[in-house]
Amino acid sequence: MVQGFSSEPGVQGPVTEVSREGQRKITFWAAAIALGGFLFGFDTGVVSGALLYVKQDFDLNSFEQGSVVSVLLIGAVIGASSVGRLSDRFGRRKTLGVIGVVFVIGTATACAANGYALLMAGRVVLGLAVGAASATVPVYLSEISPSKVRGRLLTMNQLMITLGILVAYLVNLAFSADGTWRAMFAVGAVPALLMVAATLWFLPESPQWLISHGQDDRARRAIASVTDEATADRLIERARRRIAEERKKEKTDPGATGQGTRKLLMPDVRPALVVGLALAAVQQLGGINTIIYYAPTIIQQTGLDASNSIFYSVFIGVINLVMTLVALRLVDRAGRRVLVLVSLALMAVSIFLLGLAFVVGMNSVLTLLFMVVYIAAYAGGLGPVFWTLLGEIFPPSVRAAGSSVATAVNWVSNFVVSLAFLPLASAIGQGETFWIFAGICVLAFLFVGRYLPETRDRDAEQIQHALHARFGHEPDPSAPAAGHRGR
Repeated sequence: MVQGFSSEPGVQGPVTEVSREGQRKITFWAAAIALGGFLFGFDTGVVSGALLYVKQDFDLNSFEQGSVVSVLLIGAVIGASSVGRLSDRFGRRKTLGVIGVVFVIGTATACAANGYALLMAGRVVLGLAVGAASATVPVYLSEISPSKVRGRLLTMNQLMITLGILVAYLVNLAFSADGTWRAMFAVGAVPALLMVAATLWFLPESPQWLISHGQDDRARRAIASVTDEATADRLIERARRRIAEERKKEKTDPGATGQGTRKLLMPDVRPALVVGLALAAVQQLGGINTIIYYAPTIIQQTGLDASNSIFYSVFIGVINLVMTLVALRLVDRAGRRVLVLVSLALMAVSIFLLGLAFVVGMNSVLTLLFMVVYIAAYAGGLGPVFWTLLGEIFPPSVRAAGSSVATAVNWVSNFVVSLAFLPLASAIGQGETFWIFAGICVLAFLFVGRYLPETRDRDAEQIQHALHARFGHEPDPSAPAAGHRGR
């Protein structure tokens, strides 16, 4: 809470400032907040199976099929780019509750669709909620997490995303016998209602947000509920000093004034913005959602029928979940940077081989193997660690705005890849399209190797110091030492 209970290094042993009961409470809060990530995964994954039956009921052509998938991403861009300001104004908890209501409305609209137009409207509304959740959840999780377990709790967002995708695949499988795609969509209303209930009845507001809005007493009660009064007072005092320094800077530096989005262009924030936007784009341009969205379609092209394609896509969902659990264990031990580098290297190799499988006509077993390796590489590194980094690399004063902008770029990239994949595969070949993704993974590996510092066990000031060092800027002499880990 308030960006961590301690800046001391180390990940072994208990978080000394937080009781065991307090740790359980924080984990429970994090799981409820991460329901937004579950819905993100479910509503992006469920369409993969539903599309096989929707296209028959509504007689959709290839463009219309692609638009049913990709229109959600347009809504997500709008939701992600606009929610930062709402979250800063009304608070993380209220914003998350409203997002849950929007999920319910979008689900009901999709289920009631009697044609292509109404289905598209429902998918746009779901997109608004998905995009808003994807920008809000990492910020909210970051601001309730002690620093020593911040990586694990932030990775919980990706865990819930992958769990949502797996549940979507299982739901698709359950209803594939009779092709009831409306029931596939309808299941998403359950976690949406649970998320609304959580914001109404037991989730606390972010202490960071409360302090920045002059509600120190509420922040003290929230922090003291998982630690003690002395720790709460110390954290609040530290947050006050940081806020006072930021406001003093705004008075002396005209470029530091204005809304959070404008502040992102300040020289001292710019390295975080460059890294955040680059990672946001790479996470999608590497090709992951061509597998997630079109897994049954891709598998069907190897010669299997629709029902079997959905069945085998469940295994992809299982691997996605298992490797995210592995990342959850490693992110606070191995560190963020090494996981991203290993992930990108394996992604480049496996998706190149996947492309080769289509070019030379390998059998469906090898094709599935390369898909599984690619998913495992993504889920064990770039997938979850991006969301961890998104909650860490931006300074607290622009965290919501930075997360909002980076998430919007993530969804724009997602939209471009998802809309272009089928037409591009038709034009140049599916295997050759996968080779383009492999090349992007190689370029991303080089970028991360040069510009991404390690953020494990570092507080906000140390992370900014390390980012500036990576970009060759003179470090701020007033910034705390960043330590020796992985620059």
